[in-house]
Amino acid sequence: MPKIAIVAGEASGDLLGSHLIRALKAQRSDLTFVGIAGPKMMAEGAKSLFSIEKLSVRGYVEVLMHLYGLLKLRKSLFQQLLTEKPSIFIGVDAPDFNLWLERKFKQNDITAIHYVSPSIWAWRGGRVAKIKRAVSHVLALFPFEPVLYKAENVPVTYVGHPLADEFRLEPDTQAARETLKIKQDKLVFAMLPGSRQSEVKQHASLFVKTARILTKQHVADPTLPAEFHPIQFLVPLITRETREIFEHAIHDSYTEYPNVALNLQILFGHAHDAIEAADIVIVASGTATLEAALLKKPMVITYRMPTLSWWILKRMRYQPFVGLPNILAGKFLVPELLQQEATPQNLVDATTRLLSDTNYCDEIKQIFTNIHLNLKQNTAEKAAAVILSYLK
Repeated sequence: MPKIAIVAGEASGDLLGSHLIRALKAQRSDLTFVGIAGPKMMAEGAKSLFSIEKLSVRGYVEVLMHLYGLLKLRKSLFQQLLTEKPSIFIGVDAPDFNLWLERKFKQNDITAIHYVSPSIWAWRGGRVAKIKRAVSHVLALFPFEPVLYKAENVPVTYVGHPLADEFRLEPDTQAARETLKIKQDKLVFAMLPGSRQSEVKQHASLFVKTARILTKQHVADPTLPAEFHPIQFLVPLITRETREIFEHAIHDSYTEYPNVALNLQILFGHAHDAIEAADIVIVASGTATLEAALLKKPMVITYRMPTLSWWILKRMRYQPFVGLPNILAGKFLVPELLQQEATPQNLVDATTRLLSDTNYCDEIKQIFTNIHLNLKQNTAEKAAAVILSYLK
């Protein structure tokens, strides 16, 4: 029975991996999967040797703090996977963790495929040579990536993005609001502070204060009970720990804004529904920005991280954009407020400008529609076809 080793490093990789496993099993029901998997991949039958949470560390400083444990885990994982005698190794994103594994498997004559090109176009272009040594094939999600690899003779296939296959071209805001039991006449803001605890710690207070200032600006009497307010905030969070962090930020903000009742609903999951129900989205940079673009929503992108991590990344960045919607559009289509610029008042100002310019919001939606069409490629099936072509 052919075995595929597969490692995903966080929630977005777990989603990609689950789609891929499903597509592979549709063509080869005899395949088995083992490695590091999240709940979605495990639901498709993958066996996880370690918790995916152990890899969900972001930023240079944060990685350094956990470096010894990560290196020890990676070495142990490789040794365990090698005993499984896999036919193929697939690293799903997480390049800092997976490229080493891919190189080791390739040295042992096992095909190594990297699914999701590392962001060589945004942060660390010098890694192409390292990637070439490590991988047998790269599966690229974005149309501008293959040319970078072909120039270095790295086997690469553009497969599109699975979210573009999953999402409708026309979002249904009314249905999403009915699902979440939100009145149709509300002005709805979706606020996505990130999926990791470290991200929510960085953004919770920023987002809560932004919500309070927006409430003061848009509500004639912000001291009224929140249910009477014409605006509503939706905050999807995926764990109890991140919910508690955000609730603490709400409580702490009462002192600074004692006369502003906040109509804010924390959701367990339901990020897709929250974005689809929204008029505008305030989102921490990451995969959620692409989800908002595919749902054709005007957005403000923001991100904070520890100062040292930001300083290192800023020096390595050679592209002016950080958010995927702007990278795919090739221009600053939506505002990006990063690090020192990420203040509540700046977020309020950027959001208010978008709300007041309906013509520009229509232009944003049209460009996002074109991006959606370009990314819609039957991704999982294309990726599965490449992988199966290597299966002996």
